[in-house]
Amino acid sequence: MPITHRQVELFRAVMQAGSLGAAAQALHSSQPTLSRELSLMEQRLGYALFERAKGARLKPTAAAQSLFDTVLRHYQGLAQVQAQALALQRADAQQLQLLALPALAHALLPPALARWLQLEPQGRVAVTPAETPQLAARMAEQGYDLGLAEGESAVSGCRVEALPALPEVAVLPAGHPLLRRGVLRPEDFEGQTFISLADDDPYRAAIDRLFAASGVQRRMQLQTTSSVAACALVARGLGVAVVNPYTALACAGDALHWRPLSQTIPYRVALIRPLRRPRAQGVDPLVDALRQACADVAARLSGHKGDTRARGG
Repeated sequence: MPITHRQVELFRAVMQAGSLGAAAQALHSSQPTLSRELSLMEQRLGYALFERAKGARLKPTAAAQSLFDTVLRHYQGLAQVQAQALALQRADAQQLQLLALPALAHALLPPALARWLQLEPQGRVAVTPAETPQLAARMAEQGYDLGLAEGESAVSGCRVEALPALPEVAVLPAGHPLLRRGVLRPEDFEGQTFISLADDDPYRAAIDRLFAASGVQRRMQLQTTSSVAACALVARGLGVAVVNPYTALACAGDALHWRPLSQTIPYRVALIRPLRRPRAQGVDPLVDALRQACADVAARLSGHKGDTRARGG
């Protein structure tokens, strides 16, 4: 026969109090009642929990201490649930759950969140990076308030909204001869050591088609699944690359510069909203902030005037 919830409560009280008397006083009960309940609990368990000593003091056995550790973990978990339930009474304590492609979590989210926090100074967001297949599956499960992904593919149980498409750009290391050009043509990459995205990346396929159509041969030595990693490799002088504009502008600095391409490879970002999850407060202003961050990048791209200074980017 299983032990009862009341017996667990009495056991916890006795362990914390150290004696039957103190436990009885805390529970507004009597020592004989507690003693009977503990004895019944031991009978049901089939082993002793305490060694009885004089003066109603109880010495816990090793089994009792192990059981008590488990009981404490249970109550700590319950306390966390209670604290969260109380915190959710305040609208500003609700935490937005955001799922994003790693490149977008690195480059698009930070400026958007900075803008959003100006409007929602008490706002809270948990950002979880995820690659495309896992991202779509998790959003379909309705476990997040907003998702950020590449492309515009449908996601089950969600509404997909596209941000304006922006062109991919070239990234080059400081001092590279191609930085003397304001806009790069496919022919400019002839013989260049090129850092590619993974074989199954759709943007890798679009980039390869662009160069193949122009008959350009590149030195293909390095590839990566991450545009952020590609920029890091370029910054070390290991080659050049073509990446999405968000990552390129976020990584640009003294060691890495960007240049527009003469032919456009559109990069598309999708906002994914779950349809069966209640809309969290603050998610609409965050979407507005993401759209503004996209517009800011578009303005920087269109503001490029063919600057051929080596530090331009």
